[in-house]
Amino acid sequence: MNTQTWTKIFYPSDFLGGDEAAFEHALRIALATKGELALLHVDSGDEEFDWSLFPSVRTALERWKVIPAGSHHREVEATGLRVTKVHQRQGGVTAAIQNYVADHAPDLVVLATHQRSGVGRWLHRAMAEPIAQSAHAPTLFVPRRVQGFVNPESGEPRLATILIPADREPHPQPAIDAAATLARTLGLREVHFLMLHAGPESGVPVVEFPKDEGWTSEVETWEGDPVDHILASAEANDADLIVMAKRGQRNVLDALRGSTTERVVRSAKCPVLVVPV
Repeated sequence: MNTQTWTKIFYPSDFLGGDEAAFEHALRIALATKGELALLHVDSGDEEFDWSLFPSVRTALERWKVIPAGSHHREVEATGLRVTKVHQRQGGVTAAIQNYVADHAPDLVVLATHQRSGVGRWLHRAMAEPIAQSAHAPTLFVPRRVQGFVNPESGEPRLATILIPADREPHPQPAIDAAATLARTLGLREVHFLMLHAGPESGVPVVEFPKDEGWTSEVETWEGDPVDHILASAEANDADLIVMAKRGQRNVLDALRGSTTERVVRSAKCPVLVVPV
């Protein structure tokens, strides 16, 4: 099983309400790795930029009791977390994000999705296409106004059940490895991996589940529409995360467009981690 580390987390923000959970997921993962959290906002305004519009890392860490109330930025630095806030206007949204991702090669991209209009603004061409083309890294989609697996009040993570839809192609092992990386990064001791296979039991791909103490796994097979079953299983098992491997076509967006993955991202009631193969 591959070992991975995610120390460079990238989160672009549009400053719209409802995407706090995506920011909190990006922050919690970066905090766990003592890594770098890069926050990017791109606009076309001509007025002086208000840096206070960026999500407040210090406020979140104080709420989570990682640092005491009224702390200085030095206390944030003492956690080992490195925060970069970037505001760009030049070149437009697409060029700015494409250049940033290409130059910095993040290990994980975290995006908020607006499900009421399908895969919303951050899965629109203006944002997701340059990210998908440039970042050969997993992308965590967090639905807006959904808590996800990070408690917003305490910062405590919960990945009791991770759902992994599987097929022969692409092979699900990278998705399992990525799920294990995330669970280890967050220091979770009780995790259940549930792999779903659409088809007969004889066709289940051979995989290696992590054997960490306290972690369990099982395989479930079924016949029928994959999206309906994935979503129903996620709800029935109270899944905290869905992890899906996607074969890179010209880019991840091409692989998502109209696919099972896109339909799951659009409708899931929990975060979805898409892992390019």
